[in-house]
Amino acid sequence: MTRFCDHFTTEVQVDPPIEVCPSCIEIGATWVHLRQCLACGRTNCCNQSANRHASAHFRATGHPMIRSAQPDEDWRWCYLDDRLYVAGLAGYETPED
Repeated sequence: MTRFCDHFTTEVQVDPPIEVCPSCIEIGATWVHLRQCLACGRTNCCNQSANRHASAHFRATGHPMIRSAQPDEDWRWCYLDDRLYVAGLAGYETPED
């Protein structure tokens, strides 16, 4: 089994993600996919989006873990350890809602 980084946990203590990137809305931009910060719950756009607000949020706050906010995607990313965690792989299971 792969060892998880020190920032990984299966427990999510933030509200569900929202369906928009508020930072993009503020500047009148669009986004490709959404990500949610697992430290504070902020929803931001991904690196495929022009403004890359999720990565900017990490650089500004140091919050290490995000998850996909896209329907039917269940993965997490640790910026600090450069590690991807996909549900069902490497012992990572998400609790049933």
